[in-house]
Amino acid sequence: MTNFKDHIRVILDYPQPGIRFKDITTLLQNGPVYRQAIDAMKAAVQHKEIDVVAGPEARGFVVGAPLALALGVGFVPIRKPGKLPYDTIQASYDLEYGKDSLAIHKDAIKPGQRVLIADDLLATGGTIATTINLIRQLGGEVVGASFLIELGYLPGREKLQGIEVNSLITY
Repeated sequence: MTNFKDHIRVILDYPQPGIRFKDITTLLQNGPVYRQAIDAMKAAVQHKEIDVVAGPEARGFVVGAPLALALGVGFVPIRKPGKLPYDTIQASYDLEYGKDSLAIHKDAIKPGQRVLIADDLLATGGTIATTINLIRQLGGEVVGASFLIELGYLPGREKLQGIEVNSLITY
């Protein structure tokens, strides 16, 4: 089994002092390892009934879209406001250093669809909690959340109570 941590570059003091940024670009650049990571994420959730995978901008796209393809289901992008061309709903959330917002097309999730959320990183959980909120507003059922990396020393899981969380790598 591949040790995926060996393929993650840690950058000190980025984007601000005291942060140890987990750079996934080194994993993405290695085709066989990238495929193994997506296959491992698929194996962790393939027992679930999933209609669609949703991923928040932007690194959620590089994890969520190939995971959706591997599962044989569609992919729904969750984007920053103003980036989607059709009618959207949006929600705001707090960051450590401010506020941000996410948007989804109003017709992206059908009522009753079973949705898996996929992203590169679970940290404080704000982005994913907001993603869950948007999916539920559209009548979707969140059946799980799958991450390439989880920062276990941060309270991200606490914001996802009742959601099965799978993480490939934990720091």
